[in-house]
Amino acid sequence: MSGIRPLEGIKVIDMSTFIGAPAAARFFAEFGADVIKIEPKGGDVVRFNGASEGRLSTPYENTTWDLENAHKRGLVLDLKSSEGREVLMKLLETTDIFITNWRPQALAKLGFDYDSLKEKFPKLVYGSFTGYGEEGPDCNLPGYDFTAFWARGGMLGTMYQKDSEPVNLVPGIGDHTTGLFMAAGLMVALYNAQKTGKGDKVSINLFHSAVWVQAIAVQAAQYTELGAKYPTSRKVAENPFNNTYKCKDGRFIQLSMPPFDLFYPKFMPLIGREDLVGNPRYTIDSITENKLHAEFIEILDNAFAQKTSAEWSEILVKADIPHYLAQTWEEVLEDKQAWAIGVFENVKYLTGERAMVRQPITLEGSEKLRYDRGPFLGEHSEEILRELGYTDEQLAEMHAKNVYNTWDDLREKYGGNLEEENSY
Repeated sequence: MSGIRPLEGIKVIDMSTFIGAPAAARFFAEFGADVIKIEPKGGDVVRFNGASEGRLSTPYENTTWDLENAHKRGLVLDLKSSEGREVLMKLLETTDIFITNWRPQALAKLGFDYDSLKEKFPKLVYGSFTGYGEEGPDCNLPGYDFTAFWARGGMLGTMYQKDSEPVNLVPGIGDHTTGLFMAAGLMVALYNAQKTGKGDKVSINLFHSAVWVQAIAVQAAQYTELGAKYPTSRKVAENPFNNTYKCKDGRFIQLSMPPFDLFYPKFMPLIGREDLVGNPRYTIDSITENKLHAEFIEILDNAFAQKTSAEWSEILVKADIPHYLAQTWEEVLEDKQAWAIGVFENVKYLTGERAMVRQPITLEGSEKLRYDRGPFLGEHSEEILRELGYTDEQLAEMHAKNVYNTWDDLREKYGGNLEEENSY
């Protein structure tokens, strides 16, 4: 699709690692901003942690790296050297947004904390991504998705079946959520900076984001005399119509009917219990007041056990009942609706074609960029330095001192076809 790139002309420096902050920077790259990813000589750790995610992580096949860093340019820079810090300062002279998830102490030591930079670059929008924020007794603790978002945020200790074990966590859920929050904040600050000429600091942290996405439940937890104490059991779900039910084939279907009494007369005949329509015992108020949750859920359990998930889905679709099968990731990859709305795009890697997930925001009038890989380590280093005015002689001297590094193309070694379109 042809169209505009709404953020073309915006320059972003992404000096961050792992998932969350890079995901925020990826948002800007997706819509046309020039995003420069700064890495140390050894590279971002995401380049090397494929085994912990059950995937490959070679220099030329790393789906997580590409997910978080597509459309960016790559610069390897030694920021411990004065020359490396000078390069970053030159870049910041024409930068609109600076994104980092380094610890505040490390940033201050090198002179890249907000207070230092705002004096030199008053229009700069500064994005700070942390685990626990920048104030309070635990602000300097290391914070990751699993710990700051899931564990301390309250999800891990509540969202599992009572008397069982916490769920198995997968990476990126808290990071991607918080990354999009950060992108929203940066857009607000950028808009204001362009109106007023004054930059700002945008702060986001995993812990606060976790509490925010659960805010309804966290606030309700104050009403100890009314609601269920989590972790709880699906056998006592407060609204039995917002619950999972196991079918004859062992698969689970999730129902979602928040206005219980409204759906009740429509739903009960579908499970063969017309006899209960109009029974005052099973209004939501009666169920709550008389603690009949387990009794009513058993009625539904017995009904759902009589048919397969496919049979139930056909019945519920015809009746326009909000529900869906609890899908596996493998099923999501084959979901026709996902492909119809552009959730995935096929990308050719050296080992074959992979379905890559696109970010979820689309603009009707914007150009839809082909899914591009993240930069190879140091791929654009010299290109970026030349744009800053460095001469061949200066580059040679800086390279000899390891101020920056460049990319060595080893794709032929890994069996890649350098000429094939959309092949890495």
